[in-house]
Amino acid sequence: MKRILLVLLLVLLASGWSERQALSDFPSILPAYSAKEYCSCRFVMGFDEAYCRAYVKQYLPLGRLEEDSRARSVRAEGLGRLSEAAWQGPREGCRLLP
Repeated sequence: MKRILLVLLLVLLASGWSERQALSDFPSILPAYSAKEYCSCRFVMGFDEAYCRAYVKQYLPLGRLEEDSRARSVRAEGLGRLSEAAWQGPREGCRLLP
């Protein structure tokens, strides 16, 4: 029984090591997705704030989702990461900012 658990632990560690880049990128996905999709919902499609907040809602909660209507930008924070998206124009839509 101990050998089986040890083998399973080693397999889990090896799997985690081989996927370390994907695991380190994961926390950035939630705020980046939320900022980009909310920006597109509000400033490209023209839907109201309540609808767009519901549209980007995920199982993992955001720490904050702020809209700057004048600048047509959105900031989203979740899992310790912050992302910002801004409207670029009618032909370009929204994009994530560096």
